[in-house]
Amino acid sequence: MNRIDRLFKRPDNGKALIGYATAGFPDVDTSLDIARSLLRGCDILELGIPFSDPVMDGPVIQESSRRALEAGTRVEDIMNIFSALRRETDKPLLAMTYYNPVHRLGPARFAAEASRCGMDGVLVPDLPPEEIEDWRKAAGGENLSTILFASMTTPPDRLEKLARLTQGFLYCIAVKGTTGMRKRMSDGLANFMSRVRVHCDAPLALGLGISTPEQCRRAGELADAVVVGSALVKKAIDALDRGEDPARSAGELAERLKASLL
Repeated sequence: MNRIDRLFKRPDNGKALIGYATAGFPDVDTSLDIARSLLRGCDILELGIPFSDPVMDGPVIQESSRRALEAGTRVEDIMNIFSALRRETDKPLLAMTYYNPVHRLGPARFAAEASRCGMDGVLVPDLPPEEIEDWRKAAGGENLSTILFASMTTPPDRLEKLARLTQGFLYCIAVKGTTGMRKRMSDGLANFMSRVRVHCDAPLALGLGISTPEQCRRAGELADAVVVGSALVKKAIDALDRGEDPARSAGELAERLKASLL
């Protein structure tokens, strides 16, 4: 049992807030400050490894990834960010990465480095469950959870497969599309989450398109955890563009989002 499992098994924990930040944006040092600020309001922190050809990210996270890559952020830098955070917190830390960095290092080495620097779980959105065994085996050997995704269009037989394979929690996608802020939540979310619970005993996290405290509250009524990413990244981007502190701006929103779940 790792930190993710312990978090969801605490009877008095309530609904968890999972906050997202792009690692290395706008640079490594500021990225670490943003992560620290988010941890004051979030129960779990997910750091995205910037990638030049994302398939899941919308324009806000794409922009933050572009700036991080232009600043010269490397996977080694991101591992160092995780190491620094782990020295300061016992909250679960996750990495969201496309498979290319894992492939370049090799699953065994990537998993070993991730474990060494204090990660608890990894999300790889472009690695389908049919091809996940090598990575899942390497991750399991390092006590890393492999967290899978389900969408509103996932059929029942595939939901059963995802439920068997996911670890820590199942990430339920709240929109039909990429990451990004939405003015309203998708229709049919309640039916979707009810359908997932029929097939999955693991905790359920609902994310994508959730950006306001009210949306967060409503999502928390359907799931065990709520994931917010683009809204937090946008707060940091806007603050930077105004010459203000991105860590403070993003952290304040995270605290308001968490308050909506209490």
